Amino acid sequence: MTEKNYTAVLRGTAFHTPVWGEAEVLEDCLFAVDAKGEVAAVYHPHDAEYGDVLRRYEKTDIYRALAPGQYLLPGFVDLHIHAPQWTNMGKALHVPLATWLQEYTFPLERKLAEATTAREVYREIVTTTLAHGTTTAVYFGSQDTAGTLLLAEICAALGQRGACGKVVMDNPEECPPYYRDADSAAALRATREFIEAVRAIGNSCPQGAWPVITPRFVPSCTDATLAGLGELAAEYGVPIQTHIAESDWEAGYAYERFGKSDAEVLDMFGLLTKKSVVAHGTQLRDEDAALLAERGSTVAHCPLSNAFFGNGVYPVRRRFAQGVRAGLGTDVSGGYSPSLYDNIRQAVVVSRMLEDGVDARRPAAERGVPESRIDYRHALYMATTAGGEALGSKLGLFRPVYAFDAQLIDTRVPHSDIHIYSGDTPEDVLQKILFLANRANLTALWVQGREVLHGTGGRHE
Repeated sequence: MTEKNYTAVLRGTAFHTPVWGEAEVLEDCLFAVDAKGEVAAVYHPHDAEYGDVLRRYEKTDIYRALAPGQYLLPGFVDLHIHAPQWTNMGKALHVPLATWLQEYTFPLERKLAEATTAREVYREIVTTTLAHGTTTAVYFGSQDTAGTLLLAEICAALGQRGACGKVVMDNPEECPPYYRDADSAAALRATREFIEAVRAIGNSCPQGAWPVITPRFVPSCTDATLAGLGELAAEYGVPIQTHIAESDWEAGYAYERFGKSDAEVLDMFGLLTKKSVVAHGTQLRDEDAALLAERGSTVAHCPLSNAFFGNGVYPVRRRFAQGVRAGLGTDVSGGYSPSLYDNIRQAVVVSRMLEDGVDARRPAAERGVPESRIDYRHALYMATTAGGEALGSKLGLFRPVYAFDAQLIDTRVPHSDIHIYSGDTPEDVLQKILFLANRANLTALWVQGREVLHGTGGRHE
C-alpha cells in the first residue's frame, strides 16, 4: 500500500446522511484523519487496504477502537442561536414576539456590553453547546462589537467553529434608544471592522472563525443600512444571517413599510444569496420560497422556538420539494434548549402534527397538510449535511476532505436511556440515539480532528 501518515485512526461504526432522507451506515470502518484535521480516508472492511492500515496503526498511540455500544455521528451545525440571550433560556415564552423583544430581549442583550458578564455567559454557552454535540454554531451576537468579538475569541479558544455576527439595528422606530447603532454610517463601519477582526481570529485556530453579516431583521434596520450591508456582503463574500417571516407581526411589518414581503425586501437589498441563512420562515408564501430557492439561501428551521413565536409550522418537506434548503437551529432563547437533539426530535414531531392536523373536530381529510412528515433521517441531514452546505463548507459527512467533526456516542454509560438489544439493526440504533440520547451519552467530541471534549458529560481538553 502507499505510505500515508495519519494523525488519528479510529475504528468503529458511524452514521451520516449524504442524501436528504437517507442514512448511510459505515459499519466497522477505519476513519483516517490527516494533519489538517480532515478525513483523509474511510476504509471499509472489504477494501484491500483495510488490513494493511489496521496492522500499521493498531498498536500506535494514534489508533482508537470504539468499544461495544459506541458509535460516531457527525458534529452538529446549529444554524441559528443567540449567544447573549443565554441567561434568558426557558423564560418569557408566554408573551408575543414583539413584547418578548422589547421587554425581555433587548434589555438583556444590552447587559452583555459588560466584558466580565459577557465572558462568563459566552464561555458557558460555548461549553454547553459543545457538550450537546454542536461543533459549528452560527451565532447572533449583540449590537456591541467588542462583546461579539469576545464571543468569537471564546469559540476559537474552546475549539468550536464559530460563525459570529455583530447584530445591526439602527431603526429608531423599532429599536430602543439604549440599544441601537447610532446611525447607518456607524453600523456599517462597525460591521466592516468586525469582519476584519474575526477573520484575524480565524487565522489563529485550526477550525477557523467566520464573520457573518447580521441585520437583525427587516424591522430593525433603515433602508440605507440594509443597502450598505448588502454591499458589504458582496465585497467580502461572507455569510449573511437574519430572520425571515418569523411571525404574523414580522411578516406584516414588511408589507406595511415596503409593500413587499420581507423575502422580497431582503432580496432587493442584496441580502438573499447562496450564503444567506434566514431563520424561521413560518409565514413564507410560495412565491417567497421560490425566490429563496432561486438565490440558494438556506432556512434555519427552529421547531422549538417556532412553537412559541412562529405562529405556524415551517413545512420542511414541502419547501424542500420546492428547492428550498433547510438546516436546524436551536434559536436560544426563543427555543428553550441548547441541544440540537431536542430540535431533531421536535422537527419530526411538528411535521407529523402538520400532516395529521391538530383539531379533531375537523374531518380527518381536512385536518392536516398532506405529505408533510419527515423522519429521523431528514432531521439528521438538516442538523449536519445541510448545515455544512449552508455555510459552503465540507462539514457533516465522513468523507475525504470533510472536516473530522465527530461525536462519540456511548449507549452503555450509566443511567443511559438508550438500550440496544441483539435484534436491533444499525438503523434501529441510529433511531434510538437520535430520539433518546442525552448529554451523558456524548463521551468525546472532535472538531477539525482535535478532541475538544472527553468523558461522560463533556470535559474540556
